Amino acid sequence: MAQCLIIADDLTGANATGVLLHKAGYSADTILSINQELDNYDRNCDCILYPTDSRSRPAAEAYERVFNATKRLRTDDTQVFAKRIDSTLRGNLGQETDAMLDALGNEYIALVAPCFPSSGRIVCGGYMLVNSIPLHKTSAAQDPKNPITTPSVESIFKNQSRYNVASINMSILMKGKEAVTKEIVTLVQNGNRIILFDCTTDEDLELIAGAGIDSRLPFITVGPGPFTTTVVKKKIVPRVKEENGSVLVVIGSVNAVAKMQVDEVIPSPEIYSVTLQTKKAVESDTCRKKEIKRVADQVLKEKDNFRVFAIIGSGIESDKRADLNTLATERGCSVENLSEEINNSFAEIVSCILKNNKDIKAVYTSGGDITVAVCKALGVTCIRLHNEVLPLAAYGELCGGMYSGLKIITKGGMAGDKYALKDCISYLKTHI
Repeated sequence: MAQCLIIADDLTGANATGVLLHKAGYSADTILSINQELDNYDRNCDCILYPTDSRSRPAAEAYERVFNATKRLRTDDTQVFAKRIDSTLRGNLGQETDAMLDALGNEYIALVAPCFPSSGRIVCGGYMLVNSIPLHKTSAAQDPKNPITTPSVESIFKNQSRYNVASINMSILMKGKEAVTKEIVTLVQNGNRIILFDCTTDEDLELIAGAGIDSRLPFITVGPGPFTTTVVKKKIVPRVKEENGSVLVVIGSVNAVAKMQVDEVIPSPEIYSVTLQTKKAVESDTCRKKEIKRVADQVLKEKDNFRVFAIIGSGIESDKRADLNTLATERGCSVENLSEEINNSFAEIVSCILKNNKDIKAVYTSGGDITVAVCKALGVTCIRLHNEVLPLAAYGELCGGMYSGLKIITKGGMAGDKYALKDCISYLKTHI
C-alpha cells in the first residue's frame, strides 16, 4: 500500500508533484477516480496523488471533496499526508486544509510551506513573491476564477480556515532546527492548528521538514510540492522490487560537496561500500593491480547480499588524500599522469565487477574524468540521454561495447544538495 497520500486541487498540480517525487526515486500514481474503479487498483506504489478538481469550486464543495478523498484513500500504511496547493495561492486553501485535518483527526496539525524556490516562488516576512514581485502584482491577480488580492499568506489562510493560524518567520528559522521545533510545539500548545512558514530556499524546506518531524506531532504538509517531497525523502524508503537488478556507484570526486552527499548515503545498511586507496593506485604498477583486485574482490564477495555497491576514492577524506605533487616528483611524471592512473583504476574495477556480476543493471559516476575513463574501459561509443534527474545529473544508457543498454547517471562532482547522491541512487533503482 502507498506510504504517502497527496490530495491536490487540480490534475496538473498533482502530476507536477508526482514528477518531483519520481525524480527523487519514488513511484507515484495519480488516481483519476475514487469510485468503483479504485477497488481494482493495485496500490503497490510509494505515493498516491488524487486531484479533487476543487480549486474553482464553492468553498463548501471543495471541503467535501477533500474530506471524502482523504477518508477514502488513507490506509494504515500511510506515513505522509499532504495537501497540494497552487504555487500562487489560488483556490480554497484554508477550507481544503481544514478538510484534510478533519478527516485525519484532532491530533493532526498542518505545516504550510508554500514556496517553490526553483520556480521563483518564495515567502519572506509572510509575503509571497514571484520572481521578486509581490504576488498581488503578478498575473495571478487577474485570474478570472481565483483572483489574488493580497500577497499575505497568513491573511489568505485566516480568511478561509476556521482554525487558529500562526506564522514562523525567517528570524526563527535563522536560529536553527531546534528553535523551529520548539516554536512549533509552543504554537500548537497555544491552540494553533495551522502553522505557516517563511521559506526562500530548499535549505529552508529541509530545516522546516526536520523540525516538523522532530516535534513528534502528527502533521500534514501543505504546499505546491517541494516541501512534501522533502518530508517524503526524510520519512519514506522507496519501495523497490528486488528482481530489478543492482546499482554500482563510482565516486572519485574529492570536493566537500561530494563528501556531504556520500555522508548522507553511506551509513545506510542497504549499501555496501569499499574505499579505493588512491595512494596505492599510483605508488607502482604492482601496488595498483593489487588494489584494483582487492576492491573488486570485496564487492564481488558481497554480490548476493546487497543491491547497491559503492566504490569511493579515499581522497574524499581530506586527511587521507594522496599528495600527488610529491608522488609525481618521486616517480618523475606529471600530476596529470597520476590522476589518469587513478581514474583508470576506478574504470578497471568497474569493468571487472561488471564482468563477474551480471546482476548490475546501472552505474552512477561522479566526476567527468571518472565517467570518461569508465566509458573508455567499457568500449562505449556514446551515451544515449533520456532525462535530467537534477541539474547537472543526466540519466541515459550506454551504447556500444559489451554493456550496451546499461543504465547510467553521470553527475558533476560539485553538483546538487546533500540529497543528490541519494536521489540519483533511488532514481536508478526505480528505472532498471
